Amino acid sequence: MKRIQAKTPADRPLTETVVDEAIERGEVRRSGICAQCVSLVGQHLSIGFEDGSAVLLPVHNYPEFTGLDSRDFADLQVGFGGTALCHERKDLQVSIAGLILASKPLMDMAASLIASRNGRQSSAAKADAARANGRKGGRPRKVDTTL
Repeated sequence: MKRIQAKTPADRPLTETVVDEAIERGEVRRSGICAQCVSLVGQHLSIGFEDGSAVLLPVHNYPEFTGLDSRDFADLQVGFGGTALCHERKDLQVSIAGLILASKPLMDMAASLIASRNGRQSSAAKADAARANGRKGGRPRKVDTTL
């Protein structure tokens, strides 16, 4: 049997510094969906986020919510670190990302925004190559191959 030595000791003493470092790592790692609140507005679920923005999702588009009445919607809570909607009595946990993924218009908008943002990104290497190409006279002209 091969023995493997742990790279970092597991019995590291717990100090204030270690706790602060762990909290910092958790804050850096925390990304993506982090909802703060959920409520029923008419026939739509309003899911609010940290920055005050919210998204309205029509309840009738999601079969997970069939059979829930207004009292059940009032009991919905945000759980799993802001990534899911939970109802304890009904044993219901629904991913917020899954709800958004199921909405074609929202996904189309997200794809458009991401494509726009990614199209504007330029690395330092690309910028240097563009400058060097410009110094050489720019993009080469197409060669006319007609005889």
